[in-house]
Amino acid sequence: MYYLKINGNKKLKGEVKISGAKNAALPLIAMTLLAKNSVNLNNIPNVADIKTLAKLLQNLGAKVEFINENELNIDTSKVHSTMANYDIVRKMRASILVLGPLLARFGHCEVSLPGGCAIGQRPIDLHLSALEKMGATIQIKDGYVVATVPNGLSGAKIVFDKITVTGTENIVMAAALARGTTHIINAAKEPEVVQLCEILADSGVKIEGIGTDELIVHGTDKNLLKIKSFSVIPDRIEAGTYLCAGAITNSKITIKNAQAKHLQAVIHKLESMGFGFEISNNDITILPAQKIKPCDIVTTEYPGFPTDMQAQFMALSLVAQGVSTIDERLFENRFMHVSELLRMGADIRLNGHIASVNGGKQLNAADVMATDLRASSALILAALVANGESRIHRIYHLDRGYENLEQKFQAIGADITRLKEEQ
Repeated sequence: MYYLKINGNKKLKGEVKISGAKNAALPLIAMTLLAKNSVNLNNIPNVADIKTLAKLLQNLGAKVEFINENELNIDTSKVHSTMANYDIVRKMRASILVLGPLLARFGHCEVSLPGGCAIGQRPIDLHLSALEKMGATIQIKDGYVVATVPNGLSGAKIVFDKITVTGTENIVMAAALARGTTHIINAAKEPEVVQLCEILADSGVKIEGIGTDELIVHGTDKNLLKIKSFSVIPDRIEAGTYLCAGAITNSKITIKNAQAKHLQAVIHKLESMGFGFEISNNDITILPAQKIKPCDIVTTEYPGFPTDMQAQFMALSLVAQGVSTIDERLFENRFMHVSELLRMGADIRLNGHIASVNGGKQLNAADVMATDLRASSALILAALVANGESRIHRIYHLDRGYENLEQKFQAIGADITRLKEEQ
């Protein structure tokens, strides 16, 4: 077990290169189950969640080879098992993404009910009811989803009661090999969903409505796909986190290999707080504010303000002059970082799913505990401006989603060190 030691009150400057998006890479790795050829994936982030899903595919019989830290080759032609066991799936909710492609390809699969992070209920009922509409028989048995469809999935009209990113991805992959046409209504529009659809379309699956909330997928009737090599899009949440690092320290930093069009809600909110921007090609530079203003945030689905940036903006609100409000509408347990920020002297009040942050007070260093992936990054941001030496424990959460985090922070001037916990 490791922890991060951070000495605060340092100005930042320089450049950070953004890694590939974990949330795009995971469904794309699962998508290789639909391929008849070996597939090269470039710009893969070197994070724990990627290795977890790679191990899951290996357990199914796929050949998975890391060409280097950020390039992966996957050959699923020899997959012989359709059982995704608990030992791996419990570590990461995104493992459920193998459900759709396994069922579509083999007509049977057993996938453990997912585990992962502790930010509340993220039920997979929407995935399961959609697959049932496509002809599957679903049972929950001994903690596993047991799905069978002996004659293959059939196209259907799927109306999601609420927007689900992994649900949309799972059903798009299932529909790709189904017989007939699947019409998905209220589909997620996240860039990660768009890239998955674009690569499937480039592999011969006709998909209409890419980037909208209605997708029409024309299935191949179990004909496997020839998938070309591709590069994963940049991680918009990592990019937003480093922009918040520049903002909370009121420093000028540049993030490279980022797509501003994926960050419009984040950039707009930072502009409303007084920060300026220079944007060119794939570079985004944040400029210091004369006065950091408070903000009001309501989390919602893309292209709205992302729930995965809520914790970072709560940390940023601690240095704003005035009261900010954060309304978390997507996940019920996503304020677990509040108690840790209070240990550093934050003034935050909770009323159900709304947090009021009274900013402008000096933060002091403390020992704090990471509770989930994005909460961990909020604690780092707060530590950057706290008086003294903070220690952030349980950083295995960070390693699930941020590549080379302390090296990237060190490169822009943060005093941050990874150390081993004493036994």
